[in-house]
Amino acid sequence: MRTLYHLLGNNLVANITNFTVWFALTFWTFIETRSVFATGMIAGVYLVFTAGFGIWLGSLVDHHSKKLTMLASSLVSAIFYSLSLALLMAFPQVAFTNPYGYPLWVLVLLIMLGVIAGNIRSIALPTLVTILVPEDRRDKANGLVGMVTGIGFLTTSVISGFLVAWGGMFATLILAIAFSLLSFAHLVFVPVNEPRPDPTPEEPSAPRQIDLKGTIKVIAAVPGLFALIFFATFNNFLGGVFMALLDAYGLSLVSVQTWGLLFGALSSAFILSGIIISRTGLGQNPVRTLLLVNLIVWGVCCVFTLQSSIWLLAGGCFIWMLLGPYAEAAENTTLQKVVPLERQGRVFGFAQSVEQAASPLTAFLIGPLTQFVVIPFMTDGTGAATIGSWFGTGPARGIALVFTLSGIIGVVVTIWAFRSKYYRQISAAYAQPSPD
Repeated sequence: MRTLYHLLGNNLVANITNFTVWFALTFWTFIETRSVFATGMIAGVYLVFTAGFGIWLGSLVDHHSKKLTMLASSLVSAIFYSLSLALLMAFPQVAFTNPYGYPLWVLVLLIMLGVIAGNIRSIALPTLVTILVPEDRRDKANGLVGMVTGIGFLTTSVISGFLVAWGGMFATLILAIAFSLLSFAHLVFVPVNEPRPDPTPEEPSAPRQIDLKGTIKVIAAVPGLFALIFFATFNNFLGGVFMALLDAYGLSLVSVQTWGLLFGALSSAFILSGIIISRTGLGQNPVRTLLLVNLIVWGVCCVFTLQSSIWLLAGGCFIWMLLGPYAEAAENTTLQKVVPLERQGRVFGFAQSVEQAASPLTAFLIGPLTQFVVIPFMTDGTGAATIGSWFGTGPARGIALVFTLSGIIGVVVTIWAFRSKYYRQISAAYAQPSPD
């Protein structure tokens, strides 16, 4: 457990670094361009990269030392952040105020590659939990993983808001480079015992290839596992709305400094959730827990933007953040139980790719759709005339309407999932003994 605590602390530094860059880039771009289209595209770029690289990163985790892949993650991030800093210094600031100009989008691509390099940690860490933690304590350990994510979000939100207000992306990238190298240096001295699994008939010599066909075969062998992954995929399809529009909506109500502080305070819900999970676990059936929290989250999404209120928004975000780690820990605990260790990196990577594949579509579509269709609809269109008297009118209310509709869809689909045969199948699979 001492090794796990060191790994959690190291991941915390790396997460804060990468989340800060990502949040700051979104804040900074919106302030420079005042374009919801641009922030939606940034979310889309991030999610496309996540989906595109997930399977390959999972293969790296399975075929190499987990520690080595995490070290490479920090080093590659530092390199891309350095290239981004050089580009930022090569152009005048006015060049980045055009939401359609190539300097802005080259900068976005370079920064996003640095952030995505950190994603290998989100694949490697659950496999290390499998190695380091006994099965009956993994759900609680996954709660600690969620708590680290929460602390990262809390710190990130505060740092990002003030960094952008004080030094823009220049200061953000300087700190990102320094802390990426710091996490690299610390991890070098953390001893991690990673026993390699014995060769099996399915993997006689653990060939260093992606082997997508074999990964799909492993997933298909567990009844209901594909359905679990696809349910998470659908949730991320709707979750792309949050990534594309939440910052724009929050910044329409308060200043960037206030939004950063508020989001940081709300992120304490992640920490509270992680503490609760680490003490109580997830119950006998994590899949049931996953569906229950999704039902609550989407119910909240139906109402937390019904009126233009920062307090209503804050309350909804708090509940969303409080229950988010439950969903992540439930999925991780299920996969750790039903998937053999030697395949977990690829399965986690496959899940990451497939689950995130839906969100780019949402993020790419929702920004332009909101900007050019929904906002006019709620500003001086039919929506404003029909429900504007109580819902409100204007650009912010257009964004709010998208959240409400997304919540209604999420509730309907979650109720269907509860009643499906796939829920019963994966629950039964989890109840069986772990694969050897």
